[in-house]
Amino acid sequence: MYYKSVDKTFELVCVGNAKIDVFLLINEVNGSVRLNENNELCFKHGEKIPVKSCGFLLGGSACNASVGFSRLGLKTALVAEIGNDEFSQKIAGDLSKENINLDFLKKDQNSQSSFTIALDFKDERTLLNQHVLRKHDFNFNFETKWIYLAGLGEEWKDAYKKVLQKVKDENLKLAFNPGTPQFVGGVKSFIDILERTDILFVNKEEAACLAGTNSKPEENKSFIKTLLIKIKQMGSKTIVITDGENGSYVIDENDKSYSLGIFPSNVVQKTGAGDAYASGFISATISGLSIKESMRWGSANAAGVIEKAGAQAGLLIKEEMERKLEENKNIKAEEI
Repeated sequence: MYYKSVDKTFELVCVGNAKIDVFLLINEVNGSVRLNENNELCFKHGEKIPVKSCGFLLGGSACNASVGFSRLGLKTALVAEIGNDEFSQKIAGDLSKENINLDFLKKDQNSQSSFTIALDFKDERTLLNQHVLRKHDFNFNFETKWIYLAGLGEEWKDAYKKVLQKVKDENLKLAFNPGTPQFVGGVKSFIDILERTDILFVNKEEAACLAGTNSKPEENKSFIKTLLIKIKQMGSKTIVITDGENGSYVIDENDKSYSLGIFPSNVVQKTGAGDAYASGFISATISGLSIKESMRWGSANAAGVIEKAGAQAGLLIKEEMERKLEENKNIKAEEI
């Protein structure tokens, strides 16, 4: 079952997961929870843990990105699969409020929603993921210039093949943000996607995995540049690596590499920062802006998201983006 309308032409279409994120904010002074010397989150088995707040919000990389694109003025659709419970109704209703086309949001009558539980403690989150097994037998009967392909659950390979074929047949632009199931399958399982990708988004740990090396906290810009060069040899035209508080790094089609620090923010939680960066970066790119300015859009959007609970509440609209860019005009990307 699909939601129906008459419009099938978009500036960008997102493909991936749509789910519910449950945020549990744990007070830092909670004596029941602690971080040990190995940065492991610890609490006693069987204990009741009080939480400061709880929220049920939309999640999933493609879902988050679609909201980001729509708020920045792009005509957007989401290709995803949801269940048939009250949380699935919330997903569809909230997406509709964000002016995202739902024609390609498939509703499985015999399943429930997928969930992520985010345990938020000391400005960092620990994620517990549950993916309902879905076929991802999507309808790709739409017209667009760009596809944003994000992570999918276990049965992802056929859907990826169909996306790749559409990209090739219609000469579309492809932005790619692989998820955990893809890395579990190994780089060879999605190398054909990398070879056709216009913009690849990964974090530092994922980048190190693609490059076949280990990532350590103390590694510097020269290490990141080495990762960019190695990954670019796999075929993607532009590579974006995000690295939390250390900012972001890009190598472009002309093999020039850049770095950009983060925009200042009051951190509430960090879930969705990568998706926000991607939606800001691509929106700027589609608007014809330079790599350096696209990085600024990405960083500004990520800063907005981490200031609010959930992966979407802090996503910027166009006016907010312009204001944040002006307020931080001295933060500029540098060539490395």
